[in-house]
Amino acid sequence: MNLPNSITMSRIACVPLLIWILSPAFPLAGSHGAVGLRGGEQEIIASIVFILASITDGLDGYLARRRHQITTMGMLLDPLADKLMITAAYIILVAYNPRIVPPWIAVLVIGREFLVSGLRSIAAAEGFTIEASEIGKLKTVIQIVSVVAAILAHRWDYWLWFPSLGGGFVVGVHFIAVTAIYWMTIVSIISAIDYFVGFWKKIDHASETKRKRRSFVLSRKKKPLPPAEHPSRIS
Repeated sequence: MNLPNSITMSRIACVPLLIWILSPAFPLAGSHGAVGLRGGEQEIIASIVFILASITDGLDGYLARRRHQITTMGMLLDPLADKLMITAAYIILVAYNPRIVPPWIAVLVIGREFLVSGLRSIAAAEGFTIEASEIGKLKTVIQIVSVVAAILAHRWDYWLWFPSLGGGFVVGVHFIAVTAIYWMTIVSIISAIDYFVGFWKKIDHASETKRKRRSFVLSRKKKPLPPAEHPSRIS
């Protein structure tokens, strides 16, 4: 259990913490009577927790490479922590803010994660490594923005900053949340297609080669047993 793996474990620990913060059992869940930027402690705390957990996503990998501490446990836990965070966040948001995150978007996002994980598993079994593409990295950034904006949009439709300066500056929290969610959905679909098209030919070719080389493993037909010799023929 080195430092990078400890950071990864902290990201996994943030999943139940985030669920608790966005649940009615959270002590500040009912503090929505105030005006302005007050009364949204639940949303702000949840946003901070998710942002910190997202930062650890790149930090643990960076430290593991820099400190030469890449381990089998880390390779197992890192993608697991990522999938748990994203899956938990969108499932929570379906219940917490359904006007921003409808169920079909959560199903699509989670399905995309399963698809990419499946392609990575097949590639690893065939001797390939699927690296994160630029579209995939963009998708991750938009996911973080969309989750945080959807959490904040549960409390605010807009923020008015610096009202004393010429009427202030309006930040459309609801608009940003809706825009980020649908952009994230589009980029997720494009990213999934990019993974599928980019690696399918190589994976399919390698699988076909292995099937020819190990065809006997896939056969389900039982080989007939040789007929037993009659006792009178045994000397």
